[in-house]
Amino acid sequence: MSSKPLRFYRSYLGSKTMSFLRWRKVTDFSKSRIFDPSFNKEDEKKNQYKSPQRRSYNSKKWSCWDNCCWFIGVICSLWWFLLFLYNAMPDSIPQYVATAITGPLPDPPGVKLRKEGLTANHPVVLVPGIVTGGLELWEGRQCAEGLLGKRLWGGSFGEFYKRPLCWLEHISLDNETGFDPPGIRVRPVAGLVAADYFARGYFVWAVVISNLAHIGYEEKSLHMAAYDWRLSFQNTEVRDQSLTRIKSDIELLVATHGGKKVVVVPHSMGVQYFLHFMKWVETPAPRGGGGGSDWCARHIKAVMNVGAPFLGSPKSIALHFSIEVRDIANLRAQVPGLLDKDVFGLQTFKHLMRMFRTWDATFSMVPKGGETIWGGLDWSPEIDSFDNGPKKGKNNSTHNTSENSKSYVCNTKGVNYGRLISFGKEWSETHSSKFERADFKNVAKGDELANSSNCDIWLEYHEMGKKAIKAVADHKVYTTGSILDLLHYVAPKLMARGASHFSYGIADDLDDPKYEHYKYWSNPLETKLPNAPDMEIYSLYGVGLSTERGYIYKVASPSDCRIPFQVDTSVDGDSEDSCLKGGVFSGDGDETVPVISAGFMCAKGWRGKTRFNPSGIRTYIREYNHAPPANMLEAGASGEDLGGDRVYSDIFKWSERINLQL
Repeated sequence: MSSKPLRFYRSYLGSKTMSFLRWRKVTDFSKSRIFDPSFNKEDEKKNQYKSPQRRSYNSKKWSCWDNCCWFIGVICSLWWFLLFLYNAMPDSIPQYVATAITGPLPDPPGVKLRKEGLTANHPVVLVPGIVTGGLELWEGRQCAEGLLGKRLWGGSFGEFYKRPLCWLEHISLDNETGFDPPGIRVRPVAGLVAADYFARGYFVWAVVISNLAHIGYEEKSLHMAAYDWRLSFQNTEVRDQSLTRIKSDIELLVATHGGKKVVVVPHSMGVQYFLHFMKWVETPAPRGGGGGSDWCARHIKAVMNVGAPFLGSPKSIALHFSIEVRDIANLRAQVPGLLDKDVFGLQTFKHLMRMFRTWDATFSMVPKGGETIWGGLDWSPEIDSFDNGPKKGKNNSTHNTSENSKSYVCNTKGVNYGRLISFGKEWSETHSSKFERADFKNVAKGDELANSSNCDIWLEYHEMGKKAIKAVADHKVYTTGSILDLLHYVAPKLMARGASHFSYGIADDLDDPKYEHYKYWSNPLETKLPNAPDMEIYSLYGVGLSTERGYIYKVASPSDCRIPFQVDTSVDGDSEDSCLKGGVFSGDGDETVPVISAGFMCAKGWRGKTRFNPSGIRTYIREYNHAPPANMLEAGASGEDLGGDRVYSDIFKWSERINLQL
């Protein structure tokens, strides 16, 4: 059959079929009208010119499922849109925004100093702190395919969003050894880029590096002492030889700069890491670097500690105890259950706690010095009186005392910072003579929580049982003198590993041979500064910011796999400006490190010749009221040239209240 008849046949068949369907439809409709007694031809004529009515969807009732789908869709769309903007924006976008709002910015400190004639002098070594250094993958599991040599920590954190459980597996350490799990190798990023930016638009050292570059510094005179901040300090040497590398890099800088000593600028936990290094480098090999007792005197001009947690931070206790700090606790209160439940396979709090508890370096941030430094049941160095509250006036607040600038933090009436953890507001306020505390250490564990055997993420809390949890709460109040006992009780395996690398006491006799062990080297109250009388030590830190100092806890429901203790965010102080907000007591500091931790050693512990500073290294305090430090750029000037101490807080008054043998 030719193609022409075929086309005619298909056309004819199609037209006949459509005609039949139209006739059938009209006929059926006509029949229905004929037999409908209510049919009116006049109405039909009127309605034939009206446009057909569309069915309204408003009449449809939305089910719970529709609402849930709509909500999830909005959240996911918003999340991916913000994620796109985050990855698309350049690192300098905050500067562009600030310029557009406020106009051209003033010259940065480096440009001003260059105009004043200041140029590069002593070589500079930067020591990053906890979580600020980049980490990259060198060996991983199958789920990490394609990530070799790429950052797992720092930068865009893109892999966290793409494969979160795989990311958590690789960023965590082995719970038994404190090193990488088998089949995984994660190592610190090298060079200045290791800690210039924590994430896009969030700088760490980038501004300091830029300003130093303005006065002539470059990579041959500026070094980033990167290390794996997850490992215990001594294990960075065991696995990566990081301490040996720092020693060699400093010796090279001194040799290539005509014998000029280095200026070291440690930040946050890097302060404690460098304390450990100074003791390690002078300790004979093989336990130490074998540099000799005068190595620091020959190689270090000054140590300018920024945001130094010399004596630890209460935040670390909250993180180890319940993986909470103020911001996380508030988020948990605003979205109840979201971070506790299994959402898209992520039991967020339990994953975070398991990961955090594998990072041995976090133990270095536990408060040191016990009740002697941080206060006891009925006193703390920052508060004049606890029984009746401070008298109204100057001492009723934590505030800066400089004649040029004062900043109010909060009202300390009725506050006792010595009580680091209280189970209920009542026990945070009542004098210790008016209540008794139950002993928790002898309460047997073992009556496992209901359904705890089904927990996918096993924590040591699941081995405690209801009686043990109740005993912890019945103790009512914990100070720094009892907080270590608490952590040993709720997490014995965790603390056994931590206690082998760090110590938190005060040495009675620093000549005792036991203090030659490396676990004491990062505690300034259990080790001596180097024999370097010409060296200078600075403590540069922020003040006037609300800084966590204590917590009010409650017992959560023990009927599932939840962490049994939570910050009680429903508890506030009696006044709007109270230091108690959302279950957290705040004091003066830089938002992370309280003033007493950052300032005490340079204000009193190391001031002049003491048993902790036998050679009399000069110490200086430089407090910054809502302003970043810039004096570190004046490398080569002495502390006296910079004007000695500059203090806004009451650090010297508080230090005098601390009864420490010097």
